[in-house]
Amino acid sequence: MASDFCGDCSRLLKEFVANLRKVCREIEQIIRDTFTVLAQCTCFRSAPERKTTTRDLLSLHLLNVKSPLSESFMEPVLALLLSTDLDVQKTISLSLVNLLAKNNVCKASVVEMGMLVPIMEMFQSGDSTAQCHSCACVSMLASSETNRETIMVDGIIPLLALAKSYDPQVQQNATWALLHLTQSDWSTRIVCQAGAIPVLVLLLQSTDSVVQFYSCTALCNISAVEEHHPKLLSMGGHYLLKSLLTLMSSSVVKNSTQACRCLQTLSKNVVIQEQLMELDCVLPLKALLQTSSPESAITLLSTLSAHPPNHEVLLSESLLDEIGQLLHHQKSNAVIITHSCKIITDLCSSCMGRQAAVETSCFPGLLCALQSPALSDETLLHVTSHLNHLMTWGPLKSKVSMKITSEQVSRLVKLLGQMQNPQLSFTSAAIISKLDMTDETAQFLRPHYIDMLDYLLVFLQKKDVKFQQLAIVTTFNLKKDGDFSSLLADSELEAQLWKVHAQTEETRRLLR
Repeated sequence: MASDFCGDCSRLLKEFVANLRKVCREIEQIIRDTFTVLAQCTCFRSAPERKTTTRDLLSLHLLNVKSPLSESFMEPVLALLLSTDLDVQKTISLSLVNLLAKNNVCKASVVEMGMLVPIMEMFQSGDSTAQCHSCACVSMLASSETNRETIMVDGIIPLLALAKSYDPQVQQNATWALLHLTQSDWSTRIVCQAGAIPVLVLLLQSTDSVVQFYSCTALCNISAVEEHHPKLLSMGGHYLLKSLLTLMSSSVVKNSTQACRCLQTLSKNVVIQEQLMELDCVLPLKALLQTSSPESAITLLSTLSAHPPNHEVLLSESLLDEIGQLLHHQKSNAVIITHSCKIITDLCSSCMGRQAAVETSCFPGLLCALQSPALSDETLLHVTSHLNHLMTWGPLKSKVSMKITSEQVSRLVKLLGQMQNPQLSFTSAAIISKLDMTDETAQFLRPHYIDMLDYLLVFLQKKDVKFQQLAIVTTFNLKKDGDFSSLLADSELEAQLWKVHAQTEETRRLLR
């Protein structure tokens, strides 16, 4: 239909309509933007459920993050930690715990961005869930050495207060955080100055086994530095030692083991050793030897046996008998075998100890250890060295000679032939040189005589005089059996013996 307007009027009207539409679109956008912003504020949210849903969606998103977040993505987390809404703080702090646990956020960045301040302020919230989450955050941040100094400034006193909380989860996380702060000498010193030791010692009596473990481990770290020993022992009535001995009897194996480790660290101090002996520590230690994890107990007993005044009590408690039984059940455990050797040798330094050793099964136990294919050469050297030393005493030599089996003799000969390990070869030969050549022992040795002729020849050809002397002594002992004497006659070993003899005579003439 034709228009009634002229060309100019039509043009003006079209421009007006276009401008009006443009203005309407701009107003619509302004309204939309305004209400979008308003909708994000809690003031305009229609119901608490919507706030909860939004918060939970954010938390769920953070829980499912699978890669490290950059600082820009962490800025909203900081904003939410600074919220005045405690529920928001609790949710976002839990999300942060998960991010830290999965290494999806840099611990140093968390501290540098200032998140530590609102996290520590949550200590004072009075809400156990908020305190629990904040303690967990601090624990993980404290595991990074670069963050410990920052945490030390304002965090220790609140953590010590929370460690005494009646809420088990809060107490666990606070103790966990304190444990992380005892992992360097510097931070340990600050923690002790802040009064952590009495709190940690009291926590050993906690009914929560996790709190017991964390506090005991923290005390173990503290006790490793001798300067803290006076503070550790300042609580009257040997309170710390008694608490550790009680914990050592715990049915929770990791707790009893950790208590034993702590006592082991402390027992390097002779005064503390004496106090432990006064508190009858041997009985619970013997009980711990019979558990599935006897290593910590045997290590502590090894330390105690190194102090001669303790020998009488250790012997009166039949420790050597316990050690003998342990060796028969732990043939492949290097820690058990190494410390058992040391304890036996220490206690056999007295007549009473040697007599007790003869009457127990500790020597058969040591001989059994020789047969374990799982032991390293280092552990085998430990066993053979101690056996060789112990056999310098007549009754002990007779005991070994009487108890040794054919398989154990074969093992000694095999070790003697390991020329690539000269010291192990030497100690094995030394044991054979001391064996009483009874009919039974000779019978065990006869299948190996030809090999031994070769091994002893190698010893005799060495420049090291101690190997030459041992070859001569061993040959002399084996010659007590006629079968060996027959094999020795006209052998290369015999020729080398005469050669060494001639050299020795020549040396004597030169020295006259």
